[in-house]
Amino acid sequence: MSEESNAVTHPFLDLVPLSAAHFASIEDRVARLLSTEQDVVITQGEALLPLEGAIRGTAGPGTTALNVITGPYGQTFGDWLRDCGATVHDLAVPFHTAVTAAQIREAFAEHPEIDFVSLVHAEAATGNTNPVAEIGEVVRQHGALFYLDAVASIGAEPVLPDAWGVDLCVIGAQKAMGGPAGVSAVSVSERAWARMSANPHAPRRSYLSLLDWKERWTDAGRKTLLHAPAQLEMLALDACVRRIEEEGLDTVMSRHAAAAAVTRAGAVALGAGIEPYVREASEAAPVATTLRTPAGVNAAELVARALAADPALPLAAGGGALAKEMIRVNHYGPAASEATVRACLSALGAALADTGA
Repeated sequence: MSEESNAVTHPFLDLVPLSAAHFASIEDRVARLLSTEQDVVITQGEALLPLEGAIRGTAGPGTTALNVITGPYGQTFGDWLRDCGATVHDLAVPFHTAVTAAQIREAFAEHPEIDFVSLVHAEAATGNTNPVAEIGEVVRQHGALFYLDAVASIGAEPVLPDAWGVDLCVIGAQKAMGGPAGVSAVSVSERAWARMSANPHAPRRSYLSLLDWKERWTDAGRKTLLHAPAQLEMLALDACVRRIEEEGLDTVMSRHAAAAAVTRAGAVALGAGIEPYVREASEAAPVATTLRTPAGVNAAELVARALAADPALPLAAGGGALAKEMIRVNHYGPAASEATVRACLSALGAALADTGA
């Protein structure tokens, strides 16, 4: 018997090519998830790809941007905007809170030339979420282009680019959607396309180029793909959106909200000085809950102790300077359940007891 005839079919390897029609149908499914009539472009990479591509496509010399910083991603967006040649006004708020529409309005009054606003909806890294509906109304009144990172929020709370006046709304599958990290998408308004088309610095013939997709895919009737799609990631994206449809988006969001509420209440019940990092529940993201450790208790060491008992728990210490004082309970996707939260809190409680707290 030949070597070829002995080959075993493998579900991850022996895939038929993904057709243009199938690719387009997944775009349509994502558009329905976002309740948007805007063009949706699926990008073949982690969400940093469309996040950077959208900024580089619409910003350049002559752009004046208001960059809202409520966590580490806002800092990254400011770096990209400056690299594009934009004038950037940063609006930074403490990571334990959220930005307000009034603060956005004040920034416009101080800098009326602002024509671009960048904002993260939910910061999984810091556990806060921003009131995009109210902010969107202020941005729309001012007339600026509105860029939103909804990677962490999609599936955990409402994301409505059309209703909120969002011109560039980037999502990723890897958090509340319960999908893979290697595929993402962006909805693009007509205003944003016009800004890109008029921008001589917008990427062209580049992996960062959204205009390439518009001109060679969307405007061409979505008949021929620009390149061979990442089949596994596309099939996984299709599957996770289907799963959300079957469970019901409202039900999925309710699961995340319940997990967040249980985490906050349970953390307080643990005692020993553990408390929610984001002080107001209304400003806390349902995708992940951050906790502050008491003085003298190193968060990274506490998390390591908890994970030693159960490495599968969705626990992490804060990043960078926050590693010593912040714990993240990443209750998103399949982990958005009371059972998972209780397991995390029990492990943290046992770890605290081991430290003598």
